[in-house]
Amino acid sequence: MTELRYRIIKPAPAQDAAPMLEVVGISHRYGAAEILRDIGFAIRPGEKVVLLGCNGSGKSTLLKILNGLIAPTAGQFHFQGEEITPLRLKAPALHRRFRSEVALLFQNPDAMLFNPSVFDEIAFGPRQMGLPNLDDRVRHWADLVGVSQHLARPPFSLSGGEKQKVCLAALLALEPKVLLLDEPTAALDPRSTGWLVDFLGGLDITTLTTTHNLSLAPELGSRALVLGEDHSLIHDGPIQALLTDMNLLAAANLVHTHRHRHGNIEHRHTHVHDWQ
Repeated sequence: MTELRYRIIKPAPAQDAAPMLEVVGISHRYGAAEILRDIGFAIRPGEKVVLLGCNGSGKSTLLKILNGLIAPTAGQFHFQGEEITPLRLKAPALHRRFRSEVALLFQNPDAMLFNPSVFDEIAFGPRQMGLPNLDDRVRHWADLVGVSQHLARPPFSLSGGEKQKVCLAALLALEPKVLLLDEPTAALDPRSTGWLVDFLGGLDITTLTTTHNLSLAPELGSRALVLGEDHSLIHDGPIQALLTDMNLLAAANLVHTHRHRHGNIEHRHTHVHDWQ
């Protein structure tokens, strides 16, 4: 079997490299509700980017657009220079390429599990795409994520963290170029969260990960995109600069302020949102 990729991190992408993903003026509505407003950015090959925003800011909707599951109300999304829409993805050649190269990990792993065994779950995508060496491919990724001992079990019998690992292995078995992750640690305990952060950091793959956990964000990428409560993009830049800008974080509802007393003295503290 040809050696699978992703265990060695390549150098940082050149800034003049052609974008892997490019979003141009994307807006989206559900009925009268505005979900995204005139969003634009580009992600280069190999970049690890964090998409931050409070609940309801539009993070999950944006990932669904980037995975070709829904079309934006306005604007365009390009993958490696080619416009992607649900209608264009009906073309067999583009559908096959895009579905094997751009993978989305949903926040709730139960939404992704439907096969009778863990083995079949990991094998499903490669089998659909006709990829070679199916058995070796499944066992390789099951071993890397730590679910080899569960290959014969129904995925629904696993814990939340184990289900998330199975879903991740199922996506990586396709050897995608882009991995989109929607709040991947939301259902994980601290030990599993630490494992996932380390694992993702070791993958040689372009990633866009959503979270509203500011403590975790620097571990998931060096660049931050921030969606404001008005559903527009209010920051695109180094994540460390973002973390020291309390006014911007407050505008995005990623920090909160409350009164605190020390004896007869009352003052206000600003705190980050470390919850999921």
